[in-house]
Amino acid sequence: MFGDMMGMMGKLKETQRKVEETKNRLDTVYLRESTSDELLEVTISANRVVKEIKIDDSLLDDKEQLEDYLVLTLNKAIKKATEVNEAELAAVAKEGMPNIPGMDSLFK
Repeated sequence: MFGDMMGMMGKLKETQRKVEETKNRLDTVYLRESTSDELLEVTISANRVVKEIKIDDSLLDDKEQLEDYLVLTLNKAIKKATEVNEAELAAVAKEGMPNIPGMDSLFK
């Protein structure tokens, strides 16, 4: 019994290490999102940190349009980054979970 418990604890610690490694790697995964006319572009990490915003000079004349573009594009970028982040972390967590009946449905 203790062997099983120790084995599970070891596997959980290994999974925790892999999750941390994945989080660090996701800092280097960049996603780009832009407006349909490509006047504004946002680059964000998969950990949802905005890395760069490029704004075409023509948007500087229309504050309201620029604000709208920023809100829409940032929200799309954050959504995309969240999807990548959650998929990557769920894959690592599922891989490292001990085989406990009923738990497999949590990671589908």
